[in-house]
Amino acid sequence: MKFQDLFIFSSYSVVSQKMRSFLTSLGIAIGVVCVIFLTGLGQGLQTFIISQFTQFGSNIISISPGKTETMGMPLGIFGTVKPLTFEDAEALERLPVIDVAVPVSGGSGEIEYGERMRRSMVVGTGADYDVIVDAKDMLGEYLPHDNPKSPRSLAVLGPKMRDELFGDANPLGELVRVNSERFRVIGVLPPKGDFLGIDLDDAIYIPMAKFQSMFNVNNFQEIDVVHYERYATEEAVASIKRLIIDRHGSEDVTIHTQANMLETLEDIMKWLKFTVAAFGGISLLVGGVGIFTIMTVAVNERTSEIGVLRAVGASRKKIRDVFLLESIFLAILGALLGLSIGFAAVYVALIFYPDMPIAIAWDYIVYAVFISLAIGLIAGFLPARAAAQLDPVEALRTD
Repeated sequence: MKFQDLFIFSSYSVVSQKMRSFLTSLGIAIGVVCVIFLTGLGQGLQTFIISQFTQFGSNIISISPGKTETMGMPLGIFGTVKPLTFEDAEALERLPVIDVAVPVSGGSGEIEYGERMRRSMVVGTGADYDVIVDAKDMLGEYLPHDNPKSPRSLAVLGPKMRDELFGDANPLGELVRVNSERFRVIGVLPPKGDFLGIDLDDAIYIPMAKFQSMFNVNNFQEIDVVHYERYATEEAVASIKRLIIDRHGSEDVTIHTQANMLETLEDIMKWLKFTVAAFGGISLLVGGVGIFTIMTVAVNERTSEIGVLRAVGASRKKIRDVFLLESIFLAILGALLGLSIGFAAVYVALIFYPDMPIAIAWDYIVYAVFISLAIGLIAGFLPARAAAQLDPVEALRTD
């Protein structure tokens, strides 16, 4: 029996049992669909988060009080942690490697204009925070360079905050209340979206000293600095550490660069994609069990057919190959069906939800197709071997 004969014989067996073949392949198809859609969501989410993260540039460094690496023990064991102050920010900005240094803190507050009120994020910042968020196309202006400890009561709105409070009206020059304190609006930031779960567009930005008085705090949550691009990030971090040690007596801060935060994010998203792909892999295994079951049934049903083939000279190897090829056909059918449904599902999802963060993860799709073929081969091996070992005389006696 030539390979062409094997191919025709095996494919005819699959085609002649259309419904059985379809239902058997459906398990593999569902697994492939899961891999396409779930890894697509993971890939899209990774791309979206990284794009949101990198829109502010790669030369931003965040400095927050306290060390995060203390072997799980309280910070007090290792010494007193000093709060970050306006003087620290001014000293950082005087470093030759640093362009701007801006204190940043955030809290929830009630923002009111006339009869409209919403609870959202209140951000205390300095005058150069527009450099951090790259607010070149903003409406109006950002907070001025007042005395940082006694600034005027001025505010800048995020675009969503502006829409909620003012609609289409011009907010510049208007008075709003933040936790019952009055601020005059002097600017509106351009849209920036979400950043690490914080909606930067639905916020109001006020001077840091006003924030500290409003929330009764005397420290900053962090100081964000932008280093000049002509200096390497490592050089900027080394300068910051030396300054903090000189001012605080120890390196009692945690320093995060865009590079290491981005690396951490990418590692998390890779594991997320792998995890969701594993769920699709479980579906593929279930599909393999279906192929094994159907092929075992097929061997029992076609015992007399196997006897005829053996009687006309087909070797045990050829009999085994017939059933192996049939199980591979079922796996291929499932993979093709899954690819068609999966790509269609992504296309339809993007039509109805165009902002959905989804993208095709081609590497995982290729893996899924090859795993499908391997599962078909493995699932069909035992039934194929059982068919090859049938005694031809006994097989011919079977009705």
